[in-house]
Amino acid sequence: MKLKEIAHSRTGDKGNISVISVIAYKKEDYDILLERVTAEKIKAYFSEIVHGKVTRYEMHGIYALNFVMEDALGGGVTRSLALDMHGKTLGSALLEMEV
Repeated sequence: MKLKEIAHSRTGDKGNISVISVIAYKKEDYDILLERVTAEKIKAYFSEIVHGKVTRYEMHGIYALNFVMEDALGGGVTRSLALDMHGKTLGSALLEMEV
């Protein structure tokens, strides 16, 4: 199944760091996120654009994971000519991942 079937996402950025939150639609699907959506899997999934460390934070109370991806925005918003300088479409791309 694709991640988008059990979760939605929000993104943010700060300089050359992209942040993606993955939030389960239902409490019972949170365990699937915990098991299958690891920092290592996110780093591999975005290997062409994320050149730094990926850290996963677990937010059990709201059934969400937060991923902080360093060196991920081509130098940062103010120094990048990338089409999606803020990384806002990365959340949509991530939801296409098979889990």
